[in-house]
Amino acid sequence: MPPRPNLFAAAFLRNGSGWTGAEVDLTEAEIADDVGDAVQEALGLTGDELAVLCVEVEDEWFAIVRYDGEADPRVFLSDAQAGLADSLGELFAELAGVAVDKETPDLGVRPAGDFELLADFGLSAEELLELSMEEGMLPADTLSVVAERLSFGDELDRLR
Repeated sequence: MPPRPNLFAAAFLRNGSGWTGAEVDLTEAEIADDVGDAVQEALGLTGDELAVLCVEVEDEWFAIVRYDGEADPRVFLSDAQAGLADSLGELFAELAGVAVDKETPDLGVRPAGDFELLADFGLSAEELLELSMEEGMLPADTLSVVAERLSFGDELDRLR
């Protein structure tokens, strides 16, 4: 995949005293498993940790992926149509379980995936949906609010 000038991806590892973050390079991601491999490499995961990946692409869409040990990743995608925009969007749509339909007209922003992936951190599905669909709110702004709610806002700011 060619490099994207307006792509930001960072993963955050939950440890005993909070969160540690690292930028994640997704330029080589061609299949969904490559995303998990990039997170594992960036954070040095051994397999049983809790990690959250935050991705923002331009001012168009964002994704949040939760890796919890050996369980399948849980994914929230701010717009199911992201898969139409580029190959990275297609990867995250696949991870979120969205079948990209290039024949259907654009129906506007439609979040997809696991809306409850952050509920145990105090961010309900309703709040996540409200944040992702708030008019005038850019993906970077939404991820900043999510990061603050999960207590890794300072780490996110440091990496930006």
